[in-house]
Amino acid sequence: MNIFTPPHLRMAALGLVLGLVSVSALAQGVYRIVGPDGRVSYSDQPPPAANARPVASGSSGAGGGASAQLPFELRQVASRYPVVLYTSPECAPCNSGRNLLNARGIPYSEKTITTFEDAEALKRLSGQSSLPFVTIGSQQIKGYSDGEWTQFLDAAGYPKQSALPSAYRRAAPTPLVAVAPVAAPAPATTAQTQPVEAPAPSVAPPVTNPAGIRF
Repeated sequence: MNIFTPPHLRMAALGLVLGLVSVSALAQGVYRIVGPDGRVSYSDQPPPAANARPVASGSSGAGGGASAQLPFELRQVASRYPVVLYTSPECAPCNSGRNLLNARGIPYSEKTITTFEDAEALKRLSGQSSLPFVTIGSQQIKGYSDGEWTQFLDAAGYPKQSALPSAYRRAAPTPLVAVAPVAAPAPATTAQTQPVEAPAPSVAPPVTNPAGIRF
């Protein structure tokens, strides 16, 4: 486009460029930002690193070693935006969230909240104890909402239909806080003191017992 291009064509070209920029920004993802006052906002710009909440160590959206079984594009998305689902056995909405992820073929890891230590770790991670709780990369979603979960999965680049291979096996759920086995106490090595028997007193044979036989 040069200075001799008619004005209406220049405006149309500029609008097309701005439209492409907007689409590119949306393709990068939508970010859910929680401010210091607890107010939630959405932006196409990532939150400052200081406000990012870390994902629990050992979490993987590709089911651990099963990530090698994933198609290349799905493996790339899962490595950039791993999905971790936090559930409990008594949580009915957790089943709805799990069914959504399974139906869509999302590779995710599941952390269960069953102990007091698990609940305390969840509070430190999410700021509250409500379930289900899901993280998509650094984004946190509290509670189950079909529309909200779908929006963030789409923004992350996950396919709308399952692309998991038939041989894919998801890792079993694990507790949020790993419980280290407690070693059994070593048996006591102190030997018990055995009573010492006193020697039998020596009885002198009577004078009338010449053979010296003791009774």
